[in-house]
Amino acid sequence: MNANLEKLFGKYPELVECQTSIVEAFEAINQAYQSGRKLLLAGNGGSAADCEHVVGELMKGFMSKRPLAQEMKDKLTSVSGGDDYLGEHLQGALPAISLVSHSALMTAFSNDVAPDMVFAQQVFGYGKAGDVFIGFSTSGNSKNINHAIKVAKALGLVTIGFTGKSGGEMKRLCDVTISVPFDSTPDIQERHLPIYHTLCILLEEAFFE
Repeated sequence: MNANLEKLFGKYPELVECQTSIVEAFEAINQAYQSGRKLLLAGNGGSAADCEHVVGELMKGFMSKRPLAQEMKDKLTSVSGGDDYLGEHLQGALPAISLVSHSALMTAFSNDVAPDMVFAQQVFGYGKAGDVFIGFSTSGNSKNINHAIKVAKALGLVTIGFTGKSGGEMKRLCDVTISVPFDSTPDIQERHLPIYHTLCILLEEAFFE
């Protein structure tokens, strides 16, 4: 077993039962990035914050600095007239978009069309076959998340759900469902965080170390 997974299960032994789905989630996201695709994420409330958190770990250095390749540094220095500031301060990125913070679009679409279709509209606009969509829903029954999952599947995205013990409708819809063995929203969200931290570490190691 990977050392990062061993560490996760050592700290949170109750998550051992999620091992297969965690590995499947990593493999799906890794394959998408290997193919030049991207990750889209959506959730509500605390789960919306989780989406932003994941993006923060993937789009810049997390556990490593992710320095740019010298070829790219040279190009940046060239377009900057010999100044190497850009190349020394940019970091390698894994493309991830949180759908929860697009306030103008979200309020306009909610007001003009349908509040429970905002994430679905964003997936329709951004999603391409081979991308990955991650939906967070502690109940598994968040309508706006599940509508987005259905659109993602129609477009050919791989769908991953983070949810609780029952899994709700999400469990039926997603290609991969990480169902942590708890019913309470705080308990579920407290276990989602170390799982996505581990996934981000695994992805960083796969691409930058």
